[in-house]
Amino acid sequence: QVQLVESGGGLVQAGGSLRLSCAASGRTFSSYAMGWFRQAPGKEREFVRAISANGGSTYYTDSVKGRFTIVRDNAKNTVYLQMNSLKPEDTAVYYCAASQRAHPTPHEYEYEYWGQGTQVTVSS
Repeated sequence: QVQLVESGGGLVQAGGSLRLSCAASGRTFSSYAMGWFRQAPGKEREFVRAISANGGSTYYTDSVKGRFTIVRDNAKNTVYLQMNSLKPEDTAVYYCAASQRAHPTPHEYEYEYWGQGTQVTVSS
């Protein structure tokens, strides 16, 4: 069982930056691939970025290419999403998720554990 708690969301102006954190419980964090998803009001949840269990490979969606970076610290059981050059369309609730597969994946159904989400609001 893995419990995930996101933090770091908030209100930021367009062009600004935020760093989201996702702290995981359990001693097997380093065996899980981790992902970040987001859900904007009135829209379906969508994939943002993912990272492999060992941190050696990542996966991203085109809309965040060059702006969002995912890293993990297995010693701290934490994964981070660094978000730069934020746009109003990045406004959403951001969720982290853990997958028992070692490789990063953009598919929601491959993630077994989810956090409660953290709100990110980007003003224009």
